[in-house]
Amino acid sequence: MRITMIGTGYVGLVSGVCFSDFGHDVICVDKDPRKIEMLQAGEVPIYEPGLDTLMAKNVEAGRLSFTTDLKAAVDGAEAVFIAVGTPTRRGDGHADLTYVMAAAEEVAKAMTGYAVIVTKSTVPVGTNQQVADVVAKANPAAEFDVASNPEFLREGAAIDDFMRPDRVVVGVQSERAAEVMADIYRPLFLRDFPIITTDLESAEMIKYAANAFLATKITFINEIAALCERTGADVKEVSKGIGLDGRIGNKFLHAGPGYGGSCFPKDTSALARIGQDYAVPQNIVEAVMRVNEGVKTRMVEKLRDLCEGSFNGKTVAVLGVTFKPNTDDMRDAPSLTIVPALVGGGAKVRVVDPQGRREGEDLLPGVTWHEDPYDAVREADLVVILTEWNEFRALDLVRLRQSMRSAKMADLRNVYSPADAKKAGFVAYEGVGRK
Repeated sequence: MRITMIGTGYVGLVSGVCFSDFGHDVICVDKDPRKIEMLQAGEVPIYEPGLDTLMAKNVEAGRLSFTTDLKAAVDGAEAVFIAVGTPTRRGDGHADLTYVMAAAEEVAKAMTGYAVIVTKSTVPVGTNQQVADVVAKANPAAEFDVASNPEFLREGAAIDDFMRPDRVVVGVQSERAAEVMADIYRPLFLRDFPIITTDLESAEMIKYAANAFLATKITFINEIAALCERTGADVKEVSKGIGLDGRIGNKFLHAGPGYGGSCFPKDTSALARIGQDYAVPQNIVEAVMRVNEGVKTRMVEKLRDLCEGSFNGKTVAVLGVTFKPNTDDMRDAPSLTIVPALVGGGAKVRVVDPQGRREGEDLLPGVTWHEDPYDAVREADLVVILTEWNEFRALDLVRLRQSMRSAKMADLRNVYSPADAKKAGFVAYEGVGRK
């Protein structure tokens, strides 16, 4: 099947590459000529483990190509996926659909035969019907259907998520569209992965409800962690104890400095606004958003307490600034709250991150970048573990402590234990929700 992917951001590029690995002929389109030149040269503009190898394999096989020419890419396509950004709109928290609607209009004008126009971007309920209206207006003679196909990719594990999904969600209005989507995902159907075919509105809502629920689990355990610190309980034991309950599950119950990334902040905000628009306030989601911001502030106060009440004149080594490991994504990362607070308070901040420097240099002014954590902690007053990269999971804590001026650790991902830190000679250790 011939597929066109509009947008080569995280979702579009990963999806396009994986569809080509299914055996489909895929053309990825982007307006940014520099990005297309990179892709045509075999360079991947994002960091995602394994993506470069899979992309090269399918380009070599002739199933995958990249272009800026949308008209040529759409001509003859049986399915056109729209995978452009839907950032939070300034001022009101809604998802900004400008890019989605612009893409839909361009696709409509370029169509020469029947195609299913598939929204891959995360969009509010009702958006796919708006896409249909835009296409019909731009090209009244167009023969098409619309479909909703939300993504559920975890950055750092996106290829495995695509190839071995928990489920695939497809929203359609016609049998013809359902058949096209079934053909696209046939390799997964043959391996018995669940494919849910539903209506457009339900598919749109599934995406928001799923992300809001996961954000709620993270925020819940972070509130419990704060209570554990006051009562003497250990949040890791609590998480284990409740996570073994099959009704709850153990995923997303890891206390830390708050959620971030490209999805949870944006999607919880959009869902809250949708609730307000329909006069059905999403009170739990709104509380989750508020509490998550408070968690980041609480982390700053933890660090301040370890620095005797002031960051001024202190040297702080921060290990990890991306919102999670195995990605270069800095969007809404806790580091964007915590590191500026350190710098603004007068601290000299040294940062180590395996992939974060490309975006971090612009987003975190006033810090110095290091490649080696042992170099970064030399004569430091505090070391902060902010992202749980594998590189930081097996540090020589004795060597770390010996290099520091004041051996204090803020382990905001609970990578180590208080006993580990004490055994290594640290004079102070602060985790999240630990004794």
